[in-house]
Amino acid sequence: MPYLLATDGARIAYDDVGEGRPLLLVHGWATHAGFFAPQIDGLAGQFRLIAVDLRGHGRSRPATGALTIERLARDIIELAAGLDLRDLLVVGWSMGAMVLWRALLDGLRDRVAGMVVIDMTPRVINGDGWTHGLRGSHPGRSAQVTLAGMSANWPAIGPRVAARIFAEGREVEQAILRRWAATEVAASDPAAMASLWGSMIAQDFRAALPALALPVLITHGHLSRLYSDATARALAALLAHAVTVGFDRSGHAPHLEEPALFNSTLIQFAAALPPPESDDPPNPGGTRPAGVQ
Repeated sequence: MPYLLATDGARIAYDDVGEGRPLLLVHGWATHAGFFAPQIDGLAGQFRLIAVDLRGHGRSRPATGALTIERLARDIIELAAGLDLRDLLVVGWSMGAMVLWRALLDGLRDRVAGMVVIDMTPRVINGDGWTHGLRGSHPGRSAQVTLAGMSANWPAIGPRVAARIFAEGREVEQAILRRWAATEVAASDPAAMASLWGSMIAQDFRAALPALALPVLITHGHLSRLYSDATARALAALLAHAVTVGFDRSGHAPHLEEPALFNSTLIQFAAALPPPESDDPPNPGGTRPAGVQ
C-alpha cells in the first residue's frame, strides 16, 4: 500500500492505479477512498486514478492533534508534489470539495486542469441571509452537535450519517450498498470526526471561490437529503467557469448511486479540458520522490 509521509510525520494512504491523465479522488467526511470504488473500477482504463484516505479516515489512522480542513489540504498539496502530478483533474465529494478548494487556494492550482464537485456547498451552515447550506442547519444547533455529544454518541450518529448519504425510496435496491456504507461510517474515529466537523462548519468559501479561474463541473443529486438543487446553482454563480449536472435518481452520492452515468459525465467533462502537456510518466524508472513510500 503506497503512502505519503507528510512533513509532520503522518502517514497518508492512497491508491494509485491506471494510466492516463491523473484523476485525484477526495472523499467526504466519515468515509474513505473505498467510496470511490465504482470510479476506481470503471475509469482505470482512461485515467491514472489516485484515491486518498484523508488524514483521520480509513487507512490514514490514527491521527494526532486537531484535524482541520487546512491540515487535510496541506496533505493533498504534499501528495500532489510528491507524486509530481500535473494537469490534474480533481474530484471532491462533500467535505472533499472543501479540502480541495483550500488546497487550490493554498498552492495546488498550478497543477490542476479542472475540478468536479459532488454535492457540496461553500458554506455548510445557514444564517445571515445564506440559505444554501445543510438542510435544517443553523449556527447554534450545529455548534452544539459538534463537540457536545459527537464522540459519546457516535454509535447513534454514525448510522444516521450513513443513511442520509442516499436518496429516499431506493432502500431495497440499494440494500447491500447501504449496509456496507453504514458499517464503514460506524468505524470512523468519533474524536477525529468531531474535530473535523467543527472545522468544516467554520469554513466559508464564498468570497474566495471567484478567484479560482478553472473549469468546474458541479454534480448533485436531485434527491439529496443534505443540499437542495439551489445549492448547486448558488455555487455555480460563484465560479467563473462552472456547469451543473443533476442526477435524477441520486441523493448525496451520485458517483455511488448512478455510477455509470456519473463516470460517463466525468469522461465528457475531462475530454473538454486542454490535453495534458505530456504523456510521459512523471517519475521514470519507478522510483518514488521523497516523502512518498
